[in-house]
Amino acid sequence: MKNVAQLVKVQRARRKRPDPWSVEEACTFLENAQTWRDYLYAAYVLILVLGLRKGEVLGLTWSDVNLDTGELHIRHQLQRVRRRLLHTDTAKTEASEAVLPLPDICLTALRLRRKEQEAAKVAARDLWTESDLVFTTRYGTPVEPRNFTREFNRRCDGAGVRQIRVHDTRHTCASLLAALDVHPRIAMQILRHSEIAVTMEVYTHVPSAETRRALRKLGKALGGSKQKDGKKKGKRKQEEPPDKDGQQES
Repeated sequence: MKNVAQLVKVQRARRKRPDPWSVEEACTFLENAQTWRDYLYAAYVLILVLGLRKGEVLGLTWSDVNLDTGELHIRHQLQRVRRRLLHTDTAKTEASEAVLPLPDICLTALRLRRKEQEAAKVAARDLWTESDLVFTTRYGTPVEPRNFTREFNRRCDGAGVRQIRVHDTRHTCASLLAALDVHPRIAMQILRHSEIAVTMEVYTHVPSAETRRALRKLGKALGGSKQKDGKKKGKRKQEEPPDKDGQQES
């Protein structure tokens, strides 16, 4: 007998195409996070400029970062699996053993992050949990992946930009590198392209001069007059300045 079910053609579900930010939206988002001293500002810079995945950025350790040579190694990831928070030594295959050069904006953000973390450690005293993680809560514990997503969405609202998936920020990476005037050869290494021609294709979009200037400012020292002015002038609806020591435990 014939199986009539085999004659029925089932239409495949269409994969939802990512709808990433424009360079201008990403710039607005980062400027807002910087102005309001968001403790995850450096993480946002890394996922947007280097295209790191959420698990990779949350699993990043200070031993993976060399601020002197300006390099970052992707060796770890942090994920919650079956109610367990796991910090593994193996990242996704394409990222394994990857060594990424750090553009100035990333170096500046990471140096600021180190200072903020040291201040949080002093404030927490005996409540501090020692680890080598770059991104931690005010008590030194790992940042929960779901809390990272919540903070990201909250920052989108505060900045007045569209809410997108954290993973979709990777699709804005190439445009941001071009806007930051990162050399195509360095961008090729960051984007993990095998051929320079592929990199040059995504470098064809030239952002506005105003956007380029804004991004260059973000790459400078964050303790300057721009941040002070931003803290005076910055206004947002339905949001209060975040605690500078980090997120609440949950």
